[in-house]
Amino acid sequence: MSFRAFLKLVEIQTKIASVFPFLIGGLFVYFRYDTFKPIHTLIFFFSMLLFDLTTTAINNYMDFNKAKSQEYRKERNVIGQEQIPERLVVVTILSLLVVATGLGIWLVFLTDLLVLLIGMVCFGIGIFYTFGPIPLSRMPLGEVFSGATMGFGIIFLMVYVNGFDQGIAQFTLDGRMISFQADVMLLLEILLISLPCVFTIANLMLANNICDLDDDIANHRYTLPFYLGRRYAVILFDSLYVASFIAIVVAIWLQLLPMVMLLSLFVAIPVYKHVRKFNRKQVKAETFVVAVKNLVLVNGSIVLTLAISFLI
Repeated sequence: MSFRAFLKLVEIQTKIASVFPFLIGGLFVYFRYDTFKPIHTLIFFFSMLLFDLTTTAINNYMDFNKAKSQEYRKERNVIGQEQIPERLVVVTILSLLVVATGLGIWLVFLTDLLVLLIGMVCFGIGIFYTFGPIPLSRMPLGEVFSGATMGFGIIFLMVYVNGFDQGIAQFTLDGRMISFQADVMLLLEILLISLPCVFTIANLMLANNICDLDDDIANHRYTLPFYLGRRYAVILFDSLYVASFIAIVVAIWLQLLPMVMLLSLFVAIPVYKHVRKFNRKQVKAETFVVAVKNLVLVNGSIVLTLAISFLI
């Protein structure tokens, strides 16, 4: 497999969706707990990135194998387009998964068992998102799992691997006894600041499914827009951006985020313009990019203003 074909197989251009939660989690844990562990952060970053590549490769492989349309297999799926042997795709997926798992286990030894537990849940969701007889992505749950796993899961793990000794939560195994303790308020804080990531990442999946609605039905993929209908799916798409900005305001009001982050609300203007464009036309080649641009605008403004707060 050529390097170019590999990058297309793993859709490297989409990895920005996992980088933003990583950055926000790192900045937040330093702002909130005044702690940052570079080695833990590097290990987590590469484990997260490699597993993200794995899930995307699995997604393309499963779409290729389960496609009912030969035109889709040969002309619209990367495996058919690049003529990548299926055996090579499987070897690539397994290699990425093994390395990501190894890094994750290393991180567990540096922190505690809660990282293993949360990591296993995220790995399970990531794999079964596109693998198995009824993948999560082919159900009306894809947006929920993608948003929660990447938006909340990455931020929580980023905060926890750097601040596992800050009393956020603890999972211990003592002989035959398992104990779990968590500070509910601290968990809710992390959930609140992760909501813009959760909603904008979910909207990536939602926009994709809205644009692909007709193709998905033809290929027996019954996603959330199939059940909601195109009109209400678009309304949900719009509402998640509104909820993202509300979450930012509430977090600032509760003093979980610095006041300077009010500047991030100015991106609501271009986000609104993009949303109106998507509302008029839902064509993948023309307007899916709206969801990508809005993800960059919302989360990029959070990263920028949170970083600026350390300089003031």
